[in-house]
Amino acid sequence: MNSSQNRRRAGIASMIGTTIEWYDFQIYGLSAAVAFDKVFFPEMDSATGTIASFAIFASGFFARPLGGVIFGHFGDRVGRRNVLLITLILMGISTFLVGLIPSYASIGIAAPLLLVLMRLLGGIGLGGEWGGAVLLSVEHAPTGKRGFYGSLPQLGSPAGFLLATSVFAIVSAATGDAFGTWGWRIPFLLSGILVVIGIVIRFAIPETPIFEQQSNDDAAQRKIPIVDLFRTHPKTVLLSIGSFAVTSGGYYVYATYMVAHGTKDLGIPRNTMLISGIVFSVFGIVGSLLSGVVSDRIGRRPVFLVMSAFTILFAFPMFWLVHTTEPIAIWVALALGGLSNGSLYGLMGSLSSEIFHPSVRYTGASIGQQVSAGLVGGTTPLIVTALVADVGQTWPAPLWLVSLALISLVSVLFLPETYRSDPVSTPTKRHHSPV
Repeated sequence: MNSSQNRRRAGIASMIGTTIEWYDFQIYGLSAAVAFDKVFFPEMDSATGTIASFAIFASGFFARPLGGVIFGHFGDRVGRRNVLLITLILMGISTFLVGLIPSYASIGIAAPLLLVLMRLLGGIGLGGEWGGAVLLSVEHAPTGKRGFYGSLPQLGSPAGFLLATSVFAIVSAATGDAFGTWGWRIPFLLSGILVVIGIVIRFAIPETPIFEQQSNDDAAQRKIPIVDLFRTHPKTVLLSIGSFAVTSGGYYVYATYMVAHGTKDLGIPRNTMLISGIVFSVFGIVGSLLSGVVSDRIGRRPVFLVMSAFTILFAFPMFWLVHTTEPIAIWVALALGGLSNGSLYGLMGSLSSEIFHPSVRYTGASIGQQVSAGLVGGTTPLIVTALVADVGQTWPAPLWLVSLALISLVSVLFLPETYRSDPVSTPTKRHHSPV
């Protein structure tokens, strides 16, 4: 197989693999928003049960940095490809088993405890998945197209959410009132089929040429990646964590909190909000691809800074549109939200890998994304729901989104420009954009 075929297959395999992974993760978020309060916390009122469901959702995010460290270590030492097969299997098994957990009415407190265990295992798997998928694509990319290739695995997030939301909408319509009792299990059980497909696709992809080049360096092989990472890139790690804030946390304002807020607080029909999720995902895919292509021409930082500023300016207007409860206004709001969030997330595939040396790249990219996810990703639905309930108004939700976008904007201002950097070295300040 020639190099161009390897590149295409690596990009496609990364995209399909992350789509499956994010489908697995998203169906939990949707279930937590619309069903888990009754299934696993029936003795609580609706608001408290939803907060408890989101707390378990957050537990999966707390496990993701651990997955990033574990699988990042082996990804930097033994290769990207083999580690990605393991993370996909771990994520798939844990998600499939959620669909088989009995309800609280059947086994009592053991039900939510089993749910926590599955979320922890799934979080560890996803923690190691993202960094490897990005590197599989970026390290196969031709010169001048790392932004585009880096955006392909990023499509997995909106594509996975699109798939999850579509399946939920279909299952919800088909099962009707039974959705809250057993219908929600179907999307989890279907994940088993998707994982088998992902394993077959990834198994056929060769190791990245950049890793193979690095693996010939005996000195690099003797290193402990996480130790070397913090010795050589301490500031970059912190800035990487901050740069992910708007995508790690902001995404769940749009994709998870908004579903719960619309259905439970505003009385918007569930299918209307599920359709808004589909709209958000479609425009997220468009934004990811566009930002990747444009960043290959003008740089990562200019695109990121502009879209971060747009997120800040649009946060409150987006909620105003949703509060009209008019379907068209809601869908327009989520379309623009998806475009901005997708554009930012699409950039992170190339940016977060280019700022680290190849010998610690898997570990560095994984820790940046997963620590950010642990801090503000899974906690966002929980924090925002609790704040809104405490003050009795909605303004904490868009304010939280603004705060996350500001953190990311400032972080990227201090990172070097990387779109023209050497993929086998660490970028320096001479690559800064004039922005």
